[in-house]
Amino acid sequence: MVMASRRRPCRLTPETDATQLPATARELFDALPPLPGLRAEVIDERLIVSPVSTPEHARLAMLIHRALIPLLTQRGWDAFAGNVDVCIDGPRTPVEPDFVVAPPDCPRWGVRELLSSGLLMVAEVVSPSSAEDDRVKKPPLYAAGGVPVMLLVDPIAVPPTVTVLSDAKEGEYQTVTRVAMGSTVRIPDPIGLDLDTAIFSGSQHTP
Repeated sequence: MVMASRRRPCRLTPETDATQLPATARELFDALPPLPGLRAEVIDERLIVSPVSTPEHARLAMLIHRALIPLLTQRGWDAFAGNVDVCIDGPRTPVEPDFVVAPPDCPRWGVRELLSSGLLMVAEVVSPSSAEDDRVKKPPLYAAGGVPVMLLVDPIAVPPTVTVLSDAKEGEYQTVTRVAMGSTVRIPDPIGLDLDTAIFSGSQHTP
């Protein structure tokens, strides 16, 4: 179900008049031209444009996908590794998680943005440039947007950790389970899976 058309009120060009400039970070995001090789998100009212992930970073996201393939197949769910925009319900801010699990009928905001309240899980892989956003800014953003489970893979922590956040209420995840990378952690419903985080242990290069 498409909730609304994604509007691009203006296209930024060298000739853009100051009076035509977007007023909000969301409007600026909508006005961006195609940015090959870059990803754009709005976090805490900041438009963040960053390079696409390194191979090491992408590998960790794909390891999550690989671990979930039997479950995805059994339940008919979709999964996306770093190539889909998510619209946070409420403020309508766009983010691009490193990994997303969604039902095939997940509602959308416009053509390409999945609505956060329809997702089953998001995952972020922490890198030096994204550490504060992934660890601090994004959990309340996803919780407020109705995402039931967030998985945080943190290969740059000392020691490396994997954290599962769930039970979202009033913009905060009430349950936070953190384990050392290499341990098993429970991902609660709607996923319902014991994840052996040893799958990440051979990929702890700086993402």
